[in-house]
Amino acid sequence: MRSFIYTILSVVILSCSGDTEKHVPIDMNQLQEDLLEANKKATAIEAAQIESYIEKKNLEVIKTETGLRYQIYNDVEGETITIDQKAVVKYTVSLMDGTECYSTEEEVEEFTVGKDYVESGLHEGITFMSVGDQAIVIIPSHLAHGLAGDFKKIPFRSTIVYDIELVAIK
Repeated sequence: MRSFIYTILSVVILSCSGDTEKHVPIDMNQLQEDLLEANKKATAIEAAQIESYIEKKNLEVIKTETGLRYQIYNDVEGETITIDQKAVVKYTVSLMDGTECYSTEEEVEEFTVGKDYVESGLHEGITFMSVGDQAIVIIPSHLAHGLAGDFKKIPFRSTIVYDIELVAIK
């Protein structure tokens, strides 16, 4: 019996004394570089998808420095809206595959340009419009709902398309 116990203890001790996995510390600089590179690739893929959408829809858009694209298809002469003014709008928001996410239908919505909680791309896009203008505004994910989407109808990292009319300025 003693030899059996010694054998068991010897096996346990020897199995515990072997090389254990060594934990390699995370190189935060390398991780940051890898994440930056992955984001650049994802942004390039999204830009190519947007360009394909524009070509498919035969749009003549203007591209801003931020990556927002817009086309005013019903251009009414007038003063454009500015920061701190209240925009009264009608719109339909969809994904590039045509899935409609939100619509004001016959109602209007209001937001203060540069202040209210709407997509930053919408704040930018509306500033190119005057009362009566209708436009297509293509908002890349980084100017829309980012990585997370809106947790409702807009999936993560989605480009959104506004078909929008500026009804009034208050």
